[in-house]
Amino acid sequence: VQLQASGGGLVQAGGSLRLSCKVSGINFRIVGIGWYRQAPGRQRELVARISSDGNSEYAAYAEGRFTISRDNVRRTMYLQMNNLKPEDTAVYYCNVASAHWGRGTLVTVSS
Repeated sequence: VQLQASGGGLVQAGGSLRLSCKVSGINFRIVGIGWYRQAPGRQRELVARISSDGNSEYAAYAEGRFTISRDNVRRTMYLQMNNLKPEDTAVYYCNVASAHWGRGTLVTVSS
């Protein structure tokens, strides 16, 4: 299983980014997907996920600002992040089936 994340970068506070994660080697249509993040000195934490039965879940800090989605034809998952804050600075990781991880993409939000 391979996951290739992209879309990170440097953005000013209040800006937006869209992360993408291309997935191969697994039946993408039927697995749960998720985005996680890890800030310096902190543990990896859930940002948002969609379960295998289609239910979405967001961390409290992501609710209303971030949107997780998937394109089963393109085998790609997305995380749209709006109104970014400096505290959103972290390495963002994609995950499928609660087992497979991408390498991560760095998001830096300047104040």
